[in-house]
Amino acid sequence: MPVRELFDLSRSIDAHTGSMASSRERAVGGTTSGLISYGEEVTWRAWHFGVPIRMTSRITALEAPDYFVDEQVRGPFRRFRHVHEFARDGEGTLMVDRIEFSAPFGVLGRMVERLFLGRYLQRLIETRNGYLVSGRAR
Repeated sequence: MPVRELFDLSRSIDAHTGSMASSRERAVGGTTSGLISYGEEVTWRAWHFGVPIRMTSRITALEAPDYFVDEQVRGPFRRFRHVHEFARDGEGTLMVDRIEFSAPFGVLGRMVERLFLGRYLQRLIETRNGYLVSGRAR
């Protein structure tokens, strides 16, 4: 898939919603459809671990089509930053996601991060990216 196409699919609210159908994630505030851009926010509502979660993220950096960054401004994490990077790789595109996060609740939160939250987030990102490149997001 060309870099620009994957970059735009990664910013698509609609594609994200499709990729997260299993957690019933949907955009309920801010930019709720189409492509999200620099400075814009989206509020997501989803179910994770049997609990309803709301999280508002803002696009804090964007250099098309190389990268963009979304960061939580309100939500369940003490800190959440997601860097999306894209580079041409032969006939396709290399997509790299870097997530920095910290859970609330001090020592208990750090234990939760190590025991399962990191792996859970990795699986979510892998599911999302698989959906984007599968062609179902177009």
